[in-house]
Amino acid sequence: MRRARDDIRAFLSRSSSCVLVEVARVKGSAPRDAGAWMLVSRDAIFRTIGGGQLEYMAIDHARKILAGGSNDPMDVPLGPEIGQCCGGRVGLDFRLVDQSLTAELIGRIDAEIATRPHVYVFGAGHVGDALAYALSLTPVRVVLVDTRESALIAVDAPGVETCLAAMPEEVVRSAPPGSSFIILTHDHALDFLIAAEALQRRDAAYVGMIGSKTKKATFRSWAKREMGSDTLFENLVCPIGGAAVKDKRPEVIAALVTAEVLGAALNGARMSQTA
Repeated sequence: MRRARDDIRAFLSRSSSCVLVEVARVKGSAPRDAGAWMLVSRDAIFRTIGGGQLEYMAIDHARKILAGGSNDPMDVPLGPEIGQCCGGRVGLDFRLVDQSLTAELIGRIDAEIATRPHVYVFGAGHVGDALAYALSLTPVRVVLVDTRESALIAVDAPGVETCLAAMPEEVVRSAPPGSSFIILTHDHALDFLIAAEALQRRDAAYVGMIGSKTKKATFRSWAKREMGSDTLFENLVCPIGGAAVKDKRPEVIAALVTAEVLGAALNGARMSQTA
């Protein structure tokens, strides 16, 4: 499912003309790395190159190009003269978007979306719903899984896929390598089955289960009794979200877990791309 802010086709269809702004060169500290880009039309933008005043200057220059100005590159020192203190230097290139460049940019977005790491959230309750929404704002592919159709129908998180599964552990088996699994169903026994399946994959970026110290100890005993070993338990994050913030509101748990999962999922994706 494509999120609205990823929908370059919709942006281009609304914009009769626009300019590609691309970070071509970076020296020292800068808001974004070389390769970051954005599109600027007369009244809208798509994506960001970051940097506050740097981006404001880039948008202004792009709109002057749209008005008939020269598409000269910019070389911007990120210092006091523009009210920033990054200390680096950024080179920006500008290109009017034509048919050929349109196809290239659509291809870039599609390729990026296709390679985003999968994050499976098991359980569409209050925490699962909040977590799916929080994750939907990040560059991952979110799949919300539940055994209850009524729970999935109530989900209102743009860009989140839903999956009705009588046996959620089968969803774990079919997930691509490097996926993350967050387990918080309405049934502890089901939580244990899903967690065991995810941990046995060995290629998961993250396996986490909501719970307490008591639930964690119970899972260890269950794994030893049912599977003959509790060594898999070592790779299980439980409770999820860390212990620094003592707050059980779904939205707070969602924010904490999202940060935790992203660290694992995006680092795992980078490692697989460089392997």
